[in-house]
Amino acid sequence: MKKILYITGICLLVISQTFAQSNVINTIQVFPYQKTTEASASLVNMNAWESSEWKAFFKLLDDTAYKTKATYALHAFVNHIANSEKRAAFVKQLSKQKKKAKSTYAKIAIQDELNLLTEASISTERNNALPPIKEAPSVKASSKNDVQKLLDLQDKMELAKNPIEQKRIIAEAARVPGFGSLVFASKYLDNVAVNKEAALAVTRLALADMSIKGPIVREALEKALPLISGVDSTILTTKLKAHLRKLPFDYGFVSMFNGKDLTGWKGLVGNPVYRNKQTDSALKAMQAKADAKMVNDWVVKDGVLVFTGHGDNLCTEKKYGDFEMYVDWKITAQGDAGIYLRGSPQVQIWDTSRREVGAQVGSGGLYNNQKNQSKPLVVADNAIGSWNNFHIIMKGDKVTVYLNGVLVTDNVVLENFWDRNSPIFIKEQIELQAHGTYVAYRNLYIRELPDNNPVSLSEEEKKEGFVQLFDGTNIDGWMGNTAGYIIHDGALVVVPDNGSGGNLYTKEEYADFIYRFEFQLTPGANNGIGIRTPPTGDAAYVGMEIQVLDNEAPIYSGLKPYQYHGSVYGIAAAKRGFLLPTGEWNKEEIAVKGSKIKVTLNGTVINEVDLKEATKNGTADHIEHPGLSKTTGHIGFLGHGDVVRFKNMRIKKQ
Repeated sequence: MKKILYITGICLLVISQTFAQSNVINTIQVFPYQKTTEASASLVNMNAWESSEWKAFFKLLDDTAYKTKATYALHAFVNHIANSEKRAAFVKQLSKQKKKAKSTYAKIAIQDELNLLTEASISTERNNALPPIKEAPSVKASSKNDVQKLLDLQDKMELAKNPIEQKRIIAEAARVPGFGSLVFASKYLDNVAVNKEAALAVTRLALADMSIKGPIVREALEKALPLISGVDSTILTTKLKAHLRKLPFDYGFVSMFNGKDLTGWKGLVGNPVYRNKQTDSALKAMQAKADAKMVNDWVVKDGVLVFTGHGDNLCTEKKYGDFEMYVDWKITAQGDAGIYLRGSPQVQIWDTSRREVGAQVGSGGLYNNQKNQSKPLVVADNAIGSWNNFHIIMKGDKVTVYLNGVLVTDNVVLENFWDRNSPIFIKEQIELQAHGTYVAYRNLYIRELPDNNPVSLSEEEKKEGFVQLFDGTNIDGWMGNTAGYIIHDGALVVVPDNGSGGNLYTKEEYADFIYRFEFQLTPGANNGIGIRTPPTGDAAYVGMEIQVLDNEAPIYSGLKPYQYHGSVYGIAAAKRGFLLPTGEWNKEEIAVKGSKIKVTLNGTVINEVDLKEATKNGTADHIEHPGLSKTTGHIGFLGHGDVVRFKNMRIKKQ
């Protein structure tokens, strides 16, 4: 009887093992292929395996016929349970199975997964028998860079329980240089409990780096100014006021996402090639339909932009050429997303455990490139469920990507996915890719970059006889205090620190002319345009000066009428109210013919005067102006110690 029971038990064990092995083999058949539904079902099945099935599974790592599929399946399962309560138990199970493994291949494959689960560094020693998958090297996490430090501080701030902890975190952020830290600290300027610490942080970060600029930076600094107090307040406020006067308005960062709604974004309508073939009316109708759908596909939750997992890409309303962009992103297990640049796919985002689709190379590569580099240089992804940061720079057709502060794509050509025979589009929308899985975005900031190409005359102006005085690249045709003026981002900038700006004159003299230019004022700025002036002496008297002034600033409330912007200084007053807001570019034309002068500002004539007629009973300021009798002379910029920017200067002799 005992013999019969023993034989029966053996038969049942064999049947059980055979069933377990069959179940295991059927389960792992979907790997390494990209079949999302089947793969998800297999992982759920593996999660419910009993010890007999796991025993059968680990044997397959020693089986030449199944070891590749088993390796892919094991890697996918490890990432599936990495953040679950099963993690610790599975670590123990892997440790036991490593000791039982018969082949070197199996031992190394199991150890690799143990490394992932215990956050150890990935082994650099791999047996040649491992699956022939080329992986990018991983970045060691021993020393955190500034980007990673800031990501960590943002995580800590979400968990901070009181103002004391928040103040400490803000103080730490002030020691992490860069735009991101300033934006992070500026979010607490409205928090009464910590706003003084935030004000000190944004001030010190801005003063340490002049490249941190843009409307959001200016807004933060203006808000910080009255909050600064303490021992160093006098010094800091003085420095900050001076910094704000110099701070460039152009080519600074702006927010792409307001943290509240989808303002500035639109739904996806086809691809750039398709859109360009549509009529305006047809495109408008399709866009309205896409926008209506968009609000169900993308939602804003707790200040974060989230893709629900169903729908199409989210697109910027604005089109971009050359730009620099920051964005934080986060995905869940099996995640797959990306960022389209100029409407073209894409800077890749994915779960690096998905070896079946090649994701082990990491995020940040130009996934759809065929001729040029498509894979990132290193794996720099943070763990699934953690925030990551992209710093993307696109100039011309070349893209550079930093992932979590690590260079992963180095000046690589982005190919035109929609038309492989054509270069990438010069200007197009940016898109956040929808790929069927959860992805979240925050801290989206972008700044457009100058192309630094010479400004050329329009065909109409060429025919009229205009020539350039400044094309954005050199001041070869100018003389005087050249040290007080620099060329930056295609503009001629008065630099008070370099000798108070001083005067800059054309080398050539002009009698009658039409002079066109653009200018940008900083708050309270004062300058002037000298006409028919010699290169020495006070141009307002030895020649003539057309006033350039932010006359709406409070400090100029007591001006005389002949001191307003556009006035012939001391002679003839100009109309007020036609300057654009500070920081915007104004367009001006000065026409001089004999004794007649006409000044046109932003399309409106603000001053038209015959100097002989205006001064027949004396000058308005009751001062002698010997320059009124001059019939020729230089054109000049007359600096008064303030930052003013000029560009697109051209002139026509009459």
